[in-house]
Amino acid sequence: MAKGYVIVRAEVTNPDKWAEYVAKSKVALDKFAGKPVVRGGQAKIIEGDGLARNVVIEFDSYDTALAYASSPEYAEARKLREGAGTLHMVVVEGV
Repeated sequence: MAKGYVIVRAEVTNPDKWAEYVAKSKVALDKFAGKPVVRGGQAKIIEGDGLARNVVIEFDSYDTALAYASSPEYAEARKLREGAGTLHMVVVEGV
């Protein structure tokens, strides 16, 4: 079975509020056994409209990644992110 990935591009405008979101989202991450592959760090935009903050989280399957992204635990964390920045998230199936 192919792995599932959550890929996020974000712009943080309120780091303190964003930190609350990150801490709360760990509850869902742990529940669905997500493994961060990329979490922030140094980035250089080479083409297009990239954002400086990028995150890739690996899950055992595509369905598990979807379950994480649509879980009540993640929804609680998402509420804390309001006013802290913008986020673009996709769930993709690995090869």
